[in-house]
Amino acid sequence: MNTPDFKPLLDEIGIKFNNEELLLNAFVHRSFLNENRGFKLPSNERLEFLGDACLELVVSEHLYKNYPQEPEGKLTSYRGALVNTQSLAQSAKSINLGNYLLLSKGEEEGGGRDSNYLMANTFEALVGAIYLDQGYKTAQKFIEKYVISKLDEIIRLELYRDPKSKLQELTQAQMSITPTYKVVSESGPDHDKTFEVEVYLNDKVAGKGVGSSKQKAEIAAAKNALEKLSTKQSNI
Repeated sequence: MNTPDFKPLLDEIGIKFNNEELLLNAFVHRSFLNENRGFKLPSNERLEFLGDACLELVVSEHLYKNYPQEPEGKLTSYRGALVNTQSLAQSAKSINLGNYLLLSKGEEEGGGRDSNYLMANTFEALVGAIYLDQGYKTAQKFIEKYVISKLDEIIRLELYRDPKSKLQELTQAQMSITPTYKVVSESGPDHDKTFEVEVYLNDKVAGKGVGSSKQKAEIAAAKNALEKLSTKQSNI
């Protein structure tokens, strides 16, 4: 099997890995292993676990140091907006992580390379790999560049507020419409389900979201709708 050419990615992020197997491991989805039983590396799930913790620490440290007047609850909201599935998926797509993901044929045909859920998980796995290979400071710089850089916009647009409540306030005030949510797909085993939800304004789809629970998917859909409404208003 030919492994991906990581040069474009490494040039983009400005990192040279000492252990290239760690880098490759960040992109091994477990579905790939079902079709490639002899593959030398495990899935990226352990790196994802580590990267998730690293992200939370780096973002928390940044918020603690740079927003000394904000209470813990506000900082938690800021952090949640930065590291949720949709935000991390956007970061992953900005550096084309989907191009390097090793997937099964079925996952590939099902649009896995564009899945927000898979992209967010892959981004976390890459963070974990960077941390192990390069140390905390390099991982910190990577997270600052591709995640924390979005914080000013999140604060300006109040995207850290509960997106469902904010969307309802906005649409009721401006359109006299209450958003409704519909689960359009549900996949995966019971212990690791993925839900896709659409939010409607009257009969029109205003946003879409994916999450590991219906609630998380609804929140992601509301956030997506808010971003679309903000873009429309800014173009008027």
